[in-house]
Amino acid sequence: MKLLHLKISMLIFLALIIMSCKFGNTDDQAGDLVSYITSKATELNVAADMDELMEKSGDKRLKLLGEASHGTHEYYAWRDSISRRLISEKGFSFIVVEGDWASLYELNRYVKDMDGAAASARAVMEDLERWPLWMWGNEEVEGLIEWLREYNTDRSFEDKVGFYGMDVYDEWNSKASLYSFLEKHDPALLSDVESLYDCFAPYGEDSWDYARAVGRGSSDCTNETAAVVELIRNSQEQLDVSEYEFLYAKQNAYVIKYAEKFYRQSVESRGPESWNSRVRHMFLTVNRLLDHYGNDSKGIVWAHNTHVGDARATHMANRGQVNIGQLAREEFGEENVFITGFGTYTGTVKAGRQWEGRMQKLNVPKAHRDSYEYLLNQVHYDNYFLVFDEQDREHAEFAEERGHRAIGVVYNPEREVPGNYVISVLPERYDAFIFFEETKALSPIRR
Repeated sequence: MKLLHLKISMLIFLALIIMSCKFGNTDDQAGDLVSYITSKATELNVAADMDELMEKSGDKRLKLLGEASHGTHEYYAWRDSISRRLISEKGFSFIVVEGDWASLYELNRYVKDMDGAAASARAVMEDLERWPLWMWGNEEVEGLIEWLREYNTDRSFEDKVGFYGMDVYDEWNSKASLYSFLEKHDPALLSDVESLYDCFAPYGEDSWDYARAVGRGSSDCTNETAAVVELIRNSQEQLDVSEYEFLYAKQNAYVIKYAEKFYRQSVESRGPESWNSRVRHMFLTVNRLLDHYGNDSKGIVWAHNTHVGDARATHMANRGQVNIGQLAREEFGEENVFITGFGTYTGTVKAGRQWEGRMQKLNVPKAHRDSYEYLLNQVHYDNYFLVFDEQDREHAEFAEERGHRAIGVVYNPEREVPGNYVISVLPERYDAFIFFEETKALSPIRR
């Protein structure tokens, strides 16, 4: 029995030695990786620190700017700084954001000083109605919009920089905007469009009610929404309006078409279909704007990291999900697209605890130990950026899969692990990444 105890004690002792060696090697490897990342990092304090980002991305067709939440001051403020430099120094033509086409088009009217424009950016933001109001109704975006208005002052209308939304939501506002446009320019066509959209009449303006009814066996409006798009597309000559006005009307019809698909598929399937239809609508909107502005145009896209960071470098791909970053690289070639992601170690954020819930300032806990944010926080800079290259993508430790935090408009910090982390390979997902040790919540216009 004593011999057995001695053997067991020896085995435990050997196991402890092996574990100690293993963890010691891991620490050494982690230290080497932090040193490697530090050697590639550029400290970020003022806009002039971004010269390398400008050099690397200024000649691309598309510059995609992400965010790890929809309620963080630093993400909005630095996307603003980057966008101003891209526009003023590199000649970018427009900004398109993860927001609603019809309501945010009023900001576009304002920055271009179009007929019927509001008196200020804040006046538009105070009239926004769809939750979450803080996402585009905030002081950070207000500053950018006022700068764009001033920048456009002495430019010809064709050269004025635009600001647009690209999402599928706010479809009933798009419908009302399309009706108003047709009432002014072609009442007969309006009558035809109204007849087609009558299929939504039993549901008022409740898209989820419509989708649930279709799920129970009611007829859908797929053919009708597609027919309206074709009517508008084929009516350009008879409408006798400018290219700009025609784009506005056509895009409103597209919003209704893809919104119908998004809501219906959200109820019909638990697969990736609804996500992908929304993403494809946003990407097609970007393409239409590039076509509208011309062959030499360049666009800036603001959207969540989950939309701009290439889905193929995440576990989203395992679920069959695509995103704007992936589609852009596939469509235009990786050499013509530059994707910048954003992240933080800790801080505060504006969000709701449930859909359409009360806006709150919530704490963002320190990043999980197995995340990229935890790793990046080991670098001694408070704020910095990385520009990725093939060396980074071939670096065995840096290119390992890790969690990458993603906070939405609905957020419950106490339950963020694992639900708020997307398994990713960061150097493949982005071309650059901007990291903040600590961030703060943005400043809503309507509190």
